[in-house]
Amino acid sequence: MGRCYSIILFLFFSLLTFNVNSQDTLKVDKKGKNKAIYREARKATIMSAIIPGLGQAYNRKWWKVPIVYAGIGGFGYLFYNNQAQFTYYGNNLRYENDGDPNTINETKYNSDQLLSLKNDFRKYRDLGVIGCAIIYVLNIVDANVDAHLKTFDVSDDLSLEIKPYNNVYCFNNSVGMQTGVSLNLKFKPRKNTN
Repeated sequence: MGRCYSIILFLFFSLLTFNVNSQDTLKVDKKGKNKAIYREARKATIMSAIIPGLGQAYNRKWWKVPIVYAGIGGFGYLFYNNQAQFTYYGNNLRYENDGDPNTINETKYNSDQLLSLKNDFRKYRDLGVIGCAIIYVLNIVDANVDAHLKTFDVSDDLSLEIKPYNNVYCFNNSVGMQTGVSLNLKFKPRKNTN
């Protein structure tokens, strides 16, 4: 019985020290690598927050920069054009209702129609502002996510292995072995080409 326990304790402590040593080196490597990844993501996020599209350029996704500026430019034009129409119809509404003969309504619309047009252009102007804000926020989120996923392994080198395993056990003063099958899915790291 003492021999069985000593074998089990020897195997247990051997495996434990092996796992502790291998995990310590992995932790150091992973922490250093993760810090570098998070530092790059933080930098890309800040760059996109300061100048839209700069984080995408930092991540080397050049094709996204024109999309960001097209979105901001499109919604900016929507805001600018509708603000001009809102001001125009708002001034004509004021001229229509001020009672001053020197100010003339330049449109063919009456007060109710001018009020309706003014409210419509206010709504479209506000949609332009909301659209610009959404594109700006999506620009920042995209730069952050893209920087985080830069090191994500998307290679086709995935493997599935079925391996037998052995287990030593001690039961009722007898030592024996059990065998079984395990299923392992391993992701092999991609070799860095840089």
